[in-house]
Amino acid sequence: TGYYGDGLNAIIVFAACFLPDSSRTDYNYVMENLFLYVISTLELMVAEDYMIVYLNGATPRRRMPGLGWMKKCYQMIDRRLRKNLKSFIIVHPSWFIRTILAVTRPFISSKFSSKIQYVSTLAELREMIPMEYMHIPDSIVK
Repeated sequence: TGYYGDGLNAIIVFAACFLPDSSRTDYNYVMENLFLYVISTLELMVAEDYMIVYLNGATPRRRMPGLGWMKKCYQMIDRRLRKNLKSFIIVHPSWFIRTILAVTRPFISSKFSSKIQYVSTLAELREMIPMEYMHIPDSIVK
């Protein structure tokens, strides 16, 4: 987590490489509780505009969240949180992520779709937002 702008708005960093492996027997339980934790944290931290940085690098396919989980997350997010999201930045987007978002674009709001940005490198991300308070895992840096 970090902040940007004069109002110290939140930057939420989400590293997919730390997600649980989908082969776990309790995978659905773990992912549901992880989502509830993330949402409750967002509700506590976010009073104004915020952005999410999704670090996709160094993430094997079996650790990437499925389409059903992502759809459920989007639907459960409070309207205020969706409205205050300034941008959703996907760093090192894989072919899978790009395809999923292209396929689901007709089913999500155009306002949300316009907030999604792809960033290919950490240098490119650094040009967009301040990174001095953000922790980027070593596996992603490499």
